[in-house]
Amino acid sequence: MSETLGSFRRKISGAEKLQSVVRTMKALAASNIGQYENAVRALIDYDRTVALGLVAFFRQDKPAAAGERPESKDGRAIGVVVFGSDQGLVGKFNEALVDFTVAALGALPGEKKIWAVGERLHSRLKDAGLPPAGGFAVPNSVTAITPLVGQILSEFDTHRRQDEVGQVYLFHNRPEPGSLYEPASQRLLSLDEQWRRDLSAISWPTGNLAEVLVDGKQTLQALIREYLFVSLFKACAESLAGENASRLAAMQRAEKNIGELLEDLGRNFHRLRQSGIDEELFDVISGYESMNSK
Repeated sequence: MSETLGSFRRKISGAEKLQSVVRTMKALAASNIGQYENAVRALIDYDRTVALGLVAFFRQDKPAAAGERPESKDGRAIGVVVFGSDQGLVGKFNEALVDFTVAALGALPGEKKIWAVGERLHSRLKDAGLPPAGGFAVPNSVTAITPLVGQILSEFDTHRRQDEVGQVYLFHNRPEPGSLYEPASQRLLSLDEQWRRDLSAISWPTGNLAEVLVDGKQTLQALIREYLFVSLFKACAESLAGENASRLAAMQRAEKNIGELLEDLGRNFHRLRQSGIDEELFDVISGYESMNSK
């Protein structure tokens, strides 16, 4: 036989070790999904508080120019932030997002200035004809998201002070019920009249309307910065949750395949061992019969 009991034992041992690694990665992915989803839920109240602050500001009929230029057609570049993955075993996570981003940006006229979160995503965007102007590392925990968002906001501030960027769009994958993830987009800036009207539609939670007492421009800039922070943090956390959901599904498939492989190897091992036992028994019986016949 081409296979021996020793070779089957080595294969079974290797498959069991691989199964242990897969189970560990599966547990880590499930744990990571939980922490990123909890981070998104924790932002809900704060996000609403920031939105209500903007509602209070605009209901005092402060002009939009107090802190932000209205949307214009002056030829400024469109800023784009895309959150991807730098880890393996996530299926078409980056590919699907790049295809979605290319299609969405193709409908927008003008120059695009792109920042990619993730080296693998950076390469895929470049191959798709959208070379990023800069990039950031993918955070590996919830606590690492805040420093990343700070870096992105700092980059925004630099280019907006130089009046190089007008509108800003955000692209990322987010987890979806019934599927692993789904590409999504959001326009963060410019803060145009439509954005202001949408905010004004939010109902105030009490009968006592708030008043803005300090300098209007300073207040609006602070509220907008918090709005950007919440939006970027949420997008990053959702992207990481979707990434780990994809990895969890991959580990579940791998665990199933390894289980089936172990069953197959076990059957073949026992069949080979039984065959060896049968041969030994036949030899014993043949020897016994040979001795009796003399």
